[in-house]
Amino acid sequence: MNHNRFFGNSTSVLLFGFLITHSLNTLADNTWSYHQESDSLTNQTYSFAQSPLPRPGLYDDMMLEIVCKDNKLQAVIDADDLIASQGSRFNLEYQIDKKKPATVQMKTFPDSKRKGYSNEFAKSMADDLLTGQAVFIRVNTMLRTVLSSSIALDNAAAPIKRIFADCGLGVASNVATEPAYSLTGFEQEFSKLTEVQQQQVLAKIKKIMAETK
Repeated sequence: MNHNRFFGNSTSVLLFGFLITHSLNTLADNTWSYHQESDSLTNQTYSFAQSPLPRPGLYDDMMLEIVCKDNKLQAVIDADDLIASQGSRFNLEYQIDKKKPATVQMKTFPDSKRKGYSNEFAKSMADDLLTGQAVFIRVNTMLRTVLSSSIALDNAAAPIKRIFADCGLGVASNVATEPAYSLTGFEQEFSKLTEVQQQQVLAKIKKIMAETK
C-alpha cells in the first residue's frame, strides 16, 4: 500500500505525526495520562499526571501521580493495600532503571491509609521520572510487609511536563529534551504493530485528513 499521499507538505507531516503519536499511545499498554478534575470541597480545578497500573500478577497494585494543586507540585502514591495510619509518615524507595535508588519521606492523607504524598520531594522525583524507561518502587507498610511495583515510564514525559507548566515550573537542566516526532520514528513504531493495529491507525489518519480539508 502506498502511503505517500499523506505527506504532501510540512503541515500534513506535522499533523500526521501528531495523529500517529496519539494513535500509538491509545493502542499501547503502560501509558501515563494527564487529567484535570475539580475539588468537591473548594470547587478549584487541579491537574495530575497518572501512571498506569503494573501488569496483573507480577507486582502490587500501586500508581504514581504528579499533581499540581493550588499552584503547588505534589507527588502521590496510591496503593490497593494498607500503607500506614492516616496522617503517618513512611518512606518510599524508588529506582530509575539501574541508577542509584533514592528514598523520599511521604505522609498518608488524613482520610486514607492507602494513599500518601510528598510536597518537599515532588519536583526532584518528577525530574527523575523524566530520565529513564522504568521506575521500581518499594514501600514498607505498617503491617511490616513490603509493597513493590515496576512502572513503565513510556509516554510519561508529556503528561509530567504539562503538570510542570500548570504549576509554572521548568524541567531540570539534566533532563534531556525529547526530540520532535519524525517520519522515521513513525515508520519504526508502525512496523511493530500488528496488521489489525496498522489498519486502525490508518483509518484514524484517513478520518483526520478528511476533517482538515
